[in-house]
Amino acid sequence: MVVHMWNRIKDKKKCQYIRWFVFLVFLLAFWIAAGEKGAAAEEGNRVSILFTHDMHSHINSFQTVYGGEDVTIGGFARIQFIIKEKREQFPEALLVDGGDFSMGSLFQTVYETQASELRLMGVMGYDATTFGNHEFDFRSKGLENMLRTAVGSGDELPSLLVCNVDWEQAGEEQMEIKAAFEEYGVKDYEIVEKDGVKIALVGVFGQDALACAPTCALSFRNPAQAVAETVEEIRRNEDVDMLVCLSHCGTNEDIKKSEDEIIAQKVPELDVIISGHSHTTLEEPLVYGDTYIVSAGEYGKAVGFFSMTQKEDERWQMEGYELIPTTDDIPEDEGMKKEIARFEKNIDEDYLSLFSYTADQVLAENNYKFSTVRDLEQQHTEHNLGNLMADAYIYAVETAEGYDGIPVDVAVVPSGTVRDTYVPGEITVEDVFNSFSLGIGKDGIPGYPIISVYLTGKELKTAAEIDASVSDFMKTARLYMSGLNMTYNPNRLILNRVTDIYLTKGDNGRMLPAGADGGAERIELEDDRLYRVVADLYSGQMLSAVTDMSHGLLSLVPKYADGTPVTDFEDCIVYDGGKELKAWAGIAKYISSFETNADGISEIPEYYKGSQGRKNVEDKKDFISLIKNPNKYALMIAAVVLLAVLMLAAIVIALVKLVKRMAARRAICKKI
Repeated sequence: MVVHMWNRIKDKKKCQYIRWFVFLVFLLAFWIAAGEKGAAAEEGNRVSILFTHDMHSHINSFQTVYGGEDVTIGGFARIQFIIKEKREQFPEALLVDGGDFSMGSLFQTVYETQASELRLMGVMGYDATTFGNHEFDFRSKGLENMLRTAVGSGDELPSLLVCNVDWEQAGEEQMEIKAAFEEYGVKDYEIVEKDGVKIALVGVFGQDALACAPTCALSFRNPAQAVAETVEEIRRNEDVDMLVCLSHCGTNEDIKKSEDEIIAQKVPELDVIISGHSHTTLEEPLVYGDTYIVSAGEYGKAVGFFSMTQKEDERWQMEGYELIPTTDDIPEDEGMKKEIARFEKNIDEDYLSLFSYTADQVLAENNYKFSTVRDLEQQHTEHNLGNLMADAYIYAVETAEGYDGIPVDVAVVPSGTVRDTYVPGEITVEDVFNSFSLGIGKDGIPGYPIISVYLTGKELKTAAEIDASVSDFMKTARLYMSGLNMTYNPNRLILNRVTDIYLTKGDNGRMLPAGADGGAERIELEDDRLYRVVADLYSGQMLSAVTDMSHGLLSLVPKYADGTPVTDFEDCIVYDGGKELKAWAGIAKYISSFETNADGISEIPEYYKGSQGRKNVEDKKDFISLIKNPNKYALMIAAVVLLAVLMLAAIVIALVKLVKRMAARRAICKKI
């Protein structure tokens, strides 16, 4: 009995021990689980990112067409309101830009002397940006001056990042810009910390961007290769949680030309690519593995925002992606408005006074809907915006002080040079400048000048064929012309699509009187005759590149009046009263020349309400329409196709003969 009771006591103690053991095990398990949960929480780090790109000096809000509506949109004051609002919720949100922060509004005219874009981005709290092709518009000297001005201001500035400058190819000419880069502190990459997350920011400049920067004196390495090497260096030398690429490479419908998509595939370690250059608006990110590509469109029309959470495998998952339109229902930050005003006063005093204009000066009243920039690029037909600008060139040249009396035959405006449209209402000097804001002249004053060159009738036909055939693959090369009418059939063989082409001669430059019904005189082109052609300086330079780009297949050689090839396009600049005739100023002069209303303000005539038959699309698919009047290119293509068919037929015949011989030999062998 005693033994039995003793055993029971021992069993009770054993049970207590077991209970304590289980309890301790439970506590240990809970502690481990809590630790794992803490580790998971650590792995579940969160980062918020605000981004822009291709703002093009659109520091003030502006009138344009957005989402099919005439709106007032953009401006740093509205962007700043969005930034502040988001940072109230996400205090350490990363703020970055994808390049082309300059060139596109009147603020670019004080690019060298004020560096307003970078300095205001510093005020807004941008962590970093990269270079776009338009940062080189004022040549290397202009960029050098801007960087030194920014540094000399003493203001807070965003970091500038680019990893693929090929300094090994740089000569003595590039040493000054290298010194300016060093003075500013331009780097391949930078590490920033947000919410306890270490983020590596890498900048890169694209191949297409370089092709769009004829005044850039620097060489650049392959973007994907350079980013891959930079990421490898970061992984080797730095302890980072996230990799973000600020890219001015862009995306393209053709995957083979979509540089940022190529980077995403070749550098899968990247978590995010902020994609600038192509002015793409991505309502949803492009996703390659664990790499996200984002774009918010151009001119600060929207601010991109998203958050990312870290997964167990240490890669990142995006959530909450949105593009926030900067429409006029977004308030303007008052502090930013005051900062902007500091730079505005310099525009009228330092630049527009040279042309006897002020930024808010009303040039004309517009009652019509003009095509958008997107229309010019995407819809391959005639557009009233292109017509107006081309007509303006001819008017401006033929009414310039010191005009040489030689009539202009053709004016050419490529779609890629047009930066914005005109909405119904008042058209101001600022609106006109924004519509054609590119470049700088030989005089060092912002704005591409108009140039005058000569092309043969045969070369004008080639230019028309380029527009009809090649511009479908390079939409910024769509041509809008005054003085040259054409009809093309998109169903015909490439480089043989133009079915009718001729010159016209109207009144008042190339504008026909309102209500005129085919009042322009038709003039047939003569292949060997020289015709006077005007365009802006940039477009003239690009016209001459056609011969090289096509390896001589397409020949366009701009000439002087005596027929010798142009060796320096700056020799061809048109002057008005001893000053370069700037393209934008020519447009301003033209639209202010129309009949005035009761208030004494010029009114855009009804003539520009629609089209005038300058570019007609003949969508015919019948056999005769497809083959009639073949040109040399069609004959060359037909010859190549015929040769290929004959070669294929010869191969088939040879194979048939070979099979028959082999069959005959097998038959003989069987008999033996």
